[in-house]
Amino acid sequence: MQYGRLFLIPSPLGERAVDWVIPNHVKQCIANLTHFVVEHPKTARHFLKQIALQQSIQDLTLQILDKHTPVNVLDSLLWPIYAGNDMGLLSEAGCPAIADPGANLVRIAHEKRIQVVPLVGPSSILLALMASGLNGQCFCFHGYLPIDKMSCIKKIIQIELESFKLNQTQIFIETPYRNKKLFELLITHCQISTRLCIASNLTMQDETVKTRSIKDWQTNLPDLEKKPTVFLLHRY
Repeated sequence: MQYGRLFLIPSPLGERAVDWVIPNHVKQCIANLTHFVVEHPKTARHFLKQIALQQSIQDLTLQILDKHTPVNVLDSLLWPIYAGNDMGLLSEAGCPAIADPGANLVRIAHEKRIQVVPLVGPSSILLALMASGLNGQCFCFHGYLPIDKMSCIKKIIQIELESFKLNQTQIFIETPYRNKKLFELLITHCQISTRLCIASNLTMQDETVKTRSIKDWQTNLPDLEKKPTVFLLHRY
């Protein structure tokens, strides 16, 4: 039997109408699917209810893949594809497999010679880089920096130096409630001429993207309270 395909489905970055961030052709692809791998079923159903699905929500098969999913069970999540059905890998927010546990499932799909189909949608990392004015030719995404204060300071100094040596934009994120602490470490331990972009609530109505020098940020503190934020820095 011929295998089905694995569709990589981006989802909105926050509470805003799906039409604002998901193209029509992507919605049409999603509408025909009945099997999904998701991070959180509740938020997945909320998103899928906004798509004109061919099936009712109750008839969908939702399997869970999150950071706690053992690697040795990933292959079993692909059973609908092995049975000839197309399946969607749905990100919790943004693009699947980018700062997302779905990357391991995509790797296995390639190993099994399954066709992987990436669909167009929002990525907070790329949107922030596009709007930052920093180097978009050479950049590095670090995910989350260390939680421990001293380890985080060491990492900040390291990536700032790498940015200078490689002419490379450094990109990282933080859990919203720790945004303020990370910002304070950045403006304390980075060179005053280093450029820092703060991109918050991307694609939302209160979206803000600002790039300033560390010196400017020291006297113009941003409101980062509980806002999903991408940080980008470049030392020239």
